[in-house]
Amino acid sequence: MPQKDFGNFIKEIRKKNNLTQKQLAEKYNVTYQAVSKWENGKNMPDMLLIKQMSTDFGISIEELLDGDYKKSKKKKISLLIILGIFIIIFLGVILIFIFKQSQKENNFQFKTLSSECKNFDISGNISYNENKSAIYITNIKYCGKDDREEYKEIECILYESNNNIERKVSTFKSKQKVKLEDFLQNVTLSIDNYKKICKEYKEGSLYLSINATDFNNKIRTYKIPLKFDSCSK
Repeated sequence: MPQKDFGNFIKEIRKKNNLTQKQLAEKYNVTYQAVSKWENGKNMPDMLLIKQMSTDFGISIEELLDGDYKKSKKKKISLLIILGIFIIIFLGVILIFIFKQSQKENNFQFKTLSSECKNFDISGNISYNENKSAIYITNIKYCGKDDREEYKEIECILYESNNNIERKVSTFKSKQKVKLEDFLQNVTLSIDNYKKICKEYKEGSLYLSINATDFNNKIRTYKIPLKFDSCSK
């Protein structure tokens, strides 16, 4: 091991730690001339001092004697590689979790909605997963024969009934005078991201209310219970 390499390394360490030759000499109870000789490659400290320097400056004895930081750099690089691998694994776990949640969110099942009223034919469905549901109703047809009146206004409302409490879920209203049959052909009720999950619906809890107002402001109301297979399975 060239003493000059050792001396240059000691000088580098001293400057890196903002120490003068005098301060380094006082730290190890030697003269500053001794430190100068170390740094000029004319002399070396004894092994006990080298061991103490190794401890004080966090550098291995082997690195001190070799006169460079190569092994320290390799250790740092290894730690960075390990840290990088850990971060990649951690991010991978998060991405897998997000993907599974997304799959879970988009894994919808469907139940067909129909009418329990013989005078109305309804096409619709409930789509649902474990977290939410969506309701879609269209193609409501009036099958009766006794209502051919032209109304000033007609409104179709989807209600949810639970423990005698009625909640308006969605509504569709005519903007001009219209007959019931013609009005129903244009009705579409679409409720996305409904927070109530399908398993919470009770039998008969959903129904349509169609309120037709004539030109004398008299209202004719049709209540249409909706049925669908249980979502409990």
